Amino acid sequence: MNNAETTTHMGPLVGRHALVTGGGSGIGLATAAALTASGALVTVLGRREAVLRDAVAAGHAAFSVVADVTDENATIAAVATATESHGPILLLINAAGAAETAPFHKTSIAMFERMWRVNVTGAIVTTQAVLPGMLAAGFGRVINIASTASLKGYRYVTAYVTAKHGLLGFTRALAQDVAGSGVTVNAVCPGFTDTDLVADSIARIVARTGRSSEQALADLTRGNPLGRLIRPEEVAASVVYLCQTAAAGVNGQALAVDGGET
Repeated sequence: MNNAETTTHMGPLVGRHALVTGGGSGIGLATAAALTASGALVTVLGRREAVLRDAVAAGHAAFSVVADVTDENATIAAVATATESHGPILLLINAAGAAETAPFHKTSIAMFERMWRVNVTGAIVTTQAVLPGMLAAGFGRVINIASTASLKGYRYVTAYVTAKHGLLGFTRALAQDVAGSGVTVNAVCPGFTDTDLVADSIARIVARTGRSSEQALADLTRGNPLGRLIRPEEVAASVVYLCQTAAAGVNGQALAVDGGET
């Protein structure tokens, strides 16, 4: 575990302890930085200690804990460490996720299980670990980074789409369970976003089809009326809004950040 002094002392989330899973890169890192800028005390959680250390060193987070969200015991222990060291976690952003591609007839049950475990079970385990503290405090925000794949289907990613639909179902059901407690549960659903995950997808398209990177990118962004990838910072801004007291009436929602695709 690493720690650093927060440099931001003012903002709508000042003093609130936030945990961002998958916080070392992509949307998770952008979200950690945005929460820090809004005054939150941010702990980033992920598998790769080096990138988590970099996030803390850069001032995007105050602390880090290492765990793979697919490892239930390690995740529970990491949450306990963060809570004991820095106080109850009142803002949880489940940003850890992964995507694998294959046509359905080549998609193994093992792939379905991997996609479910990282995209759904990981969020469930982490939420179960922090929710009692939120309920005791009478305030909490659980925000699941879902996807437009929670809202529609895409070719060649049946396992991923299935898992992301499951994550949205979890979001909506838990929102009903905690309604009136001061805790809200919502999902942010980005379209194709400028992250390493999408860069890897482009590389696979190029390798599989022989198309250029530019052609592959154009294919991915064709459904977005803006004609471009979503920026991680745009997703993070939506998360910051949902974390605020002013968003107390928003519960069980799927906020699409997709340029109008859905």
